[in-house]
Amino acid sequence: MNSNVENLPPQVLRLVYKEVSALAADPPEGIKVYPSEEDITELHTAIEGPEGTPYAGGVFRMRLVLGKDFPAAPPRGYFLTKIFHPNVGHKGEICVNVLKRDWKAELGLRHVLLTIKCLLIHPNPESALNEEAGRLLLEDYKEYASRAHLLTEIHAMGGTSGAPQEPADGPQPKKHAGDPNKRVAGAGLVTNGVAANNLSNSSSSGTSSSNTNIVAKKKMDKKRALRRL
Repeated sequence: MNSNVENLPPQVLRLVYKEVSALAADPPEGIKVYPSEEDITELHTAIEGPEGTPYAGGVFRMRLVLGKDFPAAPPRGYFLTKIFHPNVGHKGEICVNVLKRDWKAELGLRHVLLTIKCLLIHPNPESALNEEAGRLLLEDYKEYASRAHLLTEIHAMGGTSGAPQEPADGPQPKKHAGDPNKRVAGAGLVTNGVAANNLSNSSSSGTSSSNTNIVAKKKMDKKRALRRL
């Protein structure tokens, strides 16, 4: 989504910055807040699944987006972590009254975060975005809890803190025979080996030639001595 920083009045931006800074320094229990340094109108958070619910043990990443009419209009909330919940749509959109008809400008972002966390404890099937989850909640809570817990295990228990993740450095490729550096080094070794071998052969050749000359000289001296007799 596009940033709304340029669309909000300076006094509103100051209030938002002040509240977001306070949330980051002293967040509600079970909620972590990660302000964006580039866009104060988009707030990333991580909500711990409340104990005694199918979401316990999970960490759910979420974001709040402040529109150009904030605080007259409520922020929009989205779950970034996949969750099976009546009030969360398939694209992560959140349906809760505080983000709709019950919104008041003086409520603030802290109240919004606490309300969304409470939604994990007390889902509202009457305003369901996920109709299947809403139906199971009313007709077969055991099946609803099983499905919700399964998705929590799969998507919300990855061992991360919920912080927005930077692209991770992948496994470094291992050096292998095709590595150009190794090919150069190998070529150098081969070249040096060939040079050393040639030097050795040259030395052996030189020694053999010298020995042959000595033998020939001795034969000539012997012939000359015989001729004098």
